[in-house]
Amino acid sequence: MKISYNWLKQFIQTEKTPEELSLILTNIGLEVESLETVQPVPGGLEGLVTGHVLTCAQHPNADRLRVTTVDVGGPEPLQIVCGAPNVAEGQKVVVATVGTTVYPNEGEPFKINKSKIRGEVSEGMICAEDEIGLGNSHAGIMVLPEEVQPGTPAKTYFKLEDDYMFEIGLTPNRADAASHLGVARDLAAYLRTNIQMPDLSGFKEGSTAGIEVSVEDAEACKRYSSLTITGVTVKPSPDWLQDKLKVIGIRPINNIVDITNYVLHELGQPLHAFDADQIRGGKVVVRKCAEGTPFVTLDGVERKLGASDLMICDAEGPMCIAGVFGGKSSGVSEETVNVFLESAYFDAVSVRKTSKAHGLKTDASFRFERGTDPEMTVTALKRAALLIQELGGGQISSAVSDIYPNPVQPFDVEVSYANINRLIGASIPEAEIRGIISALGIEIAQEQGGTLSLKVPAFKVDVTRECDVTEEVLRIYGYNNIEIPSKINASLSYSAKPDREQTQHVIADMLTANGFLEIWCNSLTKGAYSKVPEEAVQILNPLSSDLNVMRQELLLPAMESVAYNQKRKAADLKFYEFGKTYHLIDGKYVERPRLLLLMSGATLPEQWNHKDTPVSFYHLKAAVDAVMNRLGVGNYQLAETQDANFAYGLKYFRGEKVIVSFGAATAADKKKADVDKDVYYADFDWALLLDMVRKNKIINKEVPKYPAVRRDLSMLVDTTVTFEALSTIAYKSDRKLVKNVQVFDVYMGDKLPAGKKSYALNFTLQDEEQTLTDKQIDSVMQKIMHNLAQTANAEIRK
Repeated sequence: MKISYNWLKQFIQTEKTPEELSLILTNIGLEVESLETVQPVPGGLEGLVTGHVLTCAQHPNADRLRVTTVDVGGPEPLQIVCGAPNVAEGQKVVVATVGTTVYPNEGEPFKINKSKIRGEVSEGMICAEDEIGLGNSHAGIMVLPEEVQPGTPAKTYFKLEDDYMFEIGLTPNRADAASHLGVARDLAAYLRTNIQMPDLSGFKEGSTAGIEVSVEDAEACKRYSSLTITGVTVKPSPDWLQDKLKVIGIRPINNIVDITNYVLHELGQPLHAFDADQIRGGKVVVRKCAEGTPFVTLDGVERKLGASDLMICDAEGPMCIAGVFGGKSSGVSEETVNVFLESAYFDAVSVRKTSKAHGLKTDASFRFERGTDPEMTVTALKRAALLIQELGGGQISSAVSDIYPNPVQPFDVEVSYANINRLIGASIPEAEIRGIISALGIEIAQEQGGTLSLKVPAFKVDVTRECDVTEEVLRIYGYNNIEIPSKINASLSYSAKPDREQTQHVIADMLTANGFLEIWCNSLTKGAYSKVPEEAVQILNPLSSDLNVMRQELLLPAMESVAYNQKRKAADLKFYEFGKTYHLIDGKYVERPRLLLLMSGATLPEQWNHKDTPVSFYHLKAAVDAVMNRLGVGNYQLAETQDANFAYGLKYFRGEKVIVSFGAATAADKKKADVDKDVYYADFDWALLLDMVRKNKIINKEVPKYPAVRRDLSMLVDTTVTFEALSTIAYKSDRKLVKNVQVFDVYMGDKLPAGKKSYALNFTLQDEEQTLTDKQIDSVMQKIMHNLAQTANAEIRK
């Protein structure tokens, strides 16, 4: 939310600087995320002054140039070469002096330097209005009134005042602060000063009945205030109004629309202006329309209305989606002469549902969804009507129509000084508590025995309990004023081991050091990605069809990141993500922590001294093994995965529990995410891994004193036999001496018998208690060869 410093000062008198107010706002719960200086014109006319042209003569070397001397209030006049056809002796002009940066309407800013133009010295520039951003004319230089004193800063003469824009991170519970008035109320409570409301004393309602209004749904529209203004001229807004809106990022449109936007951001009350002559039947009806009723909104889009959408209708059909968006046919245009002005209090839930259903987010819906002030409708209506009368030349022709059958009552809340101090953790004087409560606009109806009966105004939609009032007191009193006690009573709590966050950081650091990038994907995803539809966790109020379920796996959202990068020529990718998947199982919602590794493209960027090596399954397996080894997880089995989510792959498991499955992504998944390159990924059960780490026992062993021995074997085996099966046989042959088994060559080809392949394995043997003898080594190798032949039908090649 954007708030103007100068606009705030119309509500409260303060000498606090923008920087000081920024700190105060943050301390009282309205966090200022940024503070920016906003100038009414680029550059703020810095360095420009008024001048008096003393002489003006023809340039000796150029027919279209003049050589002038100009008094700019300095000790000596300046000589300036000017090309404007209307420059003349005796004029009062605007001068950009040497060193000034000029910001023209078109083109880049440029700096004024002392120079020679066709042989004559020029010490500045006499300016046209478009050259300094004050207008669009370039017919000649600006000529000022004769009474202007030379040397007057142009910024002072044109009454330009810098403004400051606070960007406030408004939390959802602070609907009462969604305007300049709302922010000013908090500042006034903190500074103990008064609010100066806009002067409405000049408002005089008309005598005619105006347009008839009927509210058929009093639950969705609890209050509807309106009036009619006739004889309006629709035209551009004056500079002061345009400047006010520009500071907070609002684009000026015309005086009527700008006034409704101005009052919205000033008082927090959304307004809507209708072309009164376009209201058919001379009647306004607040009601709901039939399901599927077509309606064209201001943006020219035809939308189908829902049966629960509250609409502002005329005698023939809908004109406006209540509290959300106007209609194309009934809005104010350049031809509008008579205006019907609406100021209403709509039910927050009703507006929220309609806004989400149609995907429409506006400044009005933002406020209605969170709750507006039901007592502000008539005030805002009068404020806007007076401005329209002033800036549009209209007349308030009707009386104010105010339909308010069931007034919204203040919240009744009881608080005690003792509970306030207990919750805050400090003793605040009772007079201070009363002063803060009253300063916030909360009425103290009764005080008895240390208990206050309060009437909380309806605009404070989130202050309905004692703890809410305590929070209000605390933020105005000041969080920084609550001292931290020297002694804090605390109890020791159980800390899970291993520490989840620390373990995650360890693996994240390792993966990052090995070239992986961490990604965070949205937990909301497409329903089409749900591979087990009956387990899908549906979103009741989805933001869009692409975000209508919680993800069941990490892969497909991550694959969208792959596609995004590949389409931008960043094809060599190594990603990891820690995240959760969500499932509906037997009527219960289940969250499962997972770790995803993903690789695609080449292993290294293209270089002159090596060929591109595409990522393969084995590069992924190395990364998976690195995670397992870093966590010290062992004693697991390996098998080919039968998971349909992989084109092929392996799994590490212990008992019935799968620790990780990894392999190549299927063609179907790549098509869903629009990925055209091979993708390899690993899906870890992170909760299971942490449980295994918790059960790990660290065993320290002395470094072996005796050397290891390596022996190689080449063998023919059936193509169905895996290396994992061969290594398992070798380890079982002698659990004490066989320390490691590796494959260093695999061959399959027409030189071998059909259905056969060749493996070359090396075996590391070591005895930690003595040096191995040749006899021991031969005995172990004979046993390995025998077991390989018997169990795996291996033919040892000699």
